Amino acid sequence: MNLKKKIRERNLEMAQAGALGLSMRLRLFLFLMILVITMLLGVIVVLLLTGVFTAGLSTSEKLLANKLSHTWRNVSQQYGQLSVQAVELSKEVSKSMEHNLRERGLKVADLQDHPELLEQLLANEYQRALFSLYRSQSSGVFIILDATVNPKLKDAEDSRAGLFIKNMEPNILSSSSPNILLLRGFPDIGRRNAIPLHSQWNMEFDTSDAPYYHLPMEQAAQDVFLPLSRLYYWSPAVILPGTSEEVMFCSVPLIDSQGNPFGVCGFEVSAMLFKLSYMPDNSRYTRLFSMLSPICKEGFTSCGAMFSGSYSARNVLMDQRPLHIEGTSSSFSKYKVEKGKTFVGFHRPVDLYPQDSAFQDQEWALALMLPEEDIKSVLAGYNRHLSVLFVFLAGLGIGTSVFLSRYYLKPIARGLALIKSDELKKAPKTRVAEIDDLIGFLSEREEKFLQGKKEEELPAALQEFLSNLQALSPAERAVFKLYAQEHTAKEIAGILCLSINTIKTHTRRIYSKLNVSSREELLLYINMVKEAGEELK
Repeated sequence: MNLKKKIRERNLEMAQAGALGLSMRLRLFLFLMILVITMLLGVIVVLLLTGVFTAGLSTSEKLLANKLSHTWRNVSQQYGQLSVQAVELSKEVSKSMEHNLRERGLKVADLQDHPELLEQLLANEYQRALFSLYRSQSSGVFIILDATVNPKLKDAEDSRAGLFIKNMEPNILSSSSPNILLLRGFPDIGRRNAIPLHSQWNMEFDTSDAPYYHLPMEQAAQDVFLPLSRLYYWSPAVILPGTSEEVMFCSVPLIDSQGNPFGVCGFEVSAMLFKLSYMPDNSRYTRLFSMLSPICKEGFTSCGAMFSGSYSARNVLMDQRPLHIEGTSSSFSKYKVEKGKTFVGFHRPVDLYPQDSAFQDQEWALALMLPEEDIKSVLAGYNRHLSVLFVFLAGLGIGTSVFLSRYYLKPIARGLALIKSDELKKAPKTRVAEIDDLIGFLSEREEKFLQGKKEEELPAALQEFLSNLQALSPAERAVFKLYAQEHTAKEIAGILCLSINTIKTHTRRIYSKLNVSSREELLLYINMVKEAGEELK
């Protein structure tokens, strides 16, 4: 049994053993897969520790907090300016009307007894009111006097004379050509100043449900020592009787030099103006909205709030139920209507009044919020993108493992195939140093094994016979080869075209050199060599 046969048997044993074990390629693939999975798990742990999986939530929180801060600054600034301008307007109107009445020998207390003077007094304040409207960039300016044209009419106790000028387009883009209408007041004032009457015009105000009128008047009568800057009042969102638009009023009492209140004046902020001024960016959250609302113990009094945003939050929240403020595990606040919708967002108090104001106990807040399901949808989409990325990376890792295991083991498999082949000595280089070294080593071992096997298995006489073959001359070797083919001397002479005597001479020399005495003994040695698997060289 030669070395190649043993190698084949060994390979067969290994193949049979491999049926119960794992191949080298599969082992390498599993190793690479474990490496890829370990790296991915490490990345996931790092992302968890650094908060990347909640980055969508933190990004949303930061985005909404920044938007709220920006809107809060604008609301505080605009409402503060309107408060200051309303106080200035009250001072000017009070002084002007008291002066006009004094010229007629009257006091503000006599105003109700002289209804014929109301139109002229209000007409005198038209230009002042119009200029204040332009300067404030509000949606309306009003003056309400504690008097009525005809006190004998039905419901006269709730009817008050006044002036209400509306700017239907108060935004800055259309300020060059504003659409000014007269909503309340004497129609002759509108005709003389070339402004049309509003489609919902009435001559006098209905104050039956008008906290913006009664509260400042009552407070001014009680706190006679408070300055006007502490008596202005911001009303919750109300619908002016006889109209359909929701508005907020900043009203300041009109007070004469003796401290007697005789009406109110101020500015209006319409729902449309609020919406245009504080519209949040809806590029990411389509249902994001801002809300300026009074605060009660239960939460937001949303029925008195102003809204801005494309989402119809007004329709969802405009009822008598408060919007409760609830805690949450994240930094978002949660807002919920009882048996209704839940919102998330942020809110921040808005100081509409100074600390020593008569209305300082009335708290307001600005909120920026959106439906809770919108935040969940954004987070789900963000994490879905991360999941797709991880699946892609895992697939890339598997593909890379398959490629590397195949590419890395290809020359090794080729080298093993060469080892199994019969051409071990003629095997080409595999360019894998270890495999090429193994092939060279096995080739040398095979040659030494065969040489040792030959020396070990052949008898001494047969080894001597093979060794003596090297002493034959070319002519003698030719004759020997023909004897090995079992030709007779006569046949050999014919084949070689030599005489029989020449053949006999070569035969004697062959016998002498090979130490045999006859043709039969020569053939015996030749057969023994063939049976031993050796070649006659």
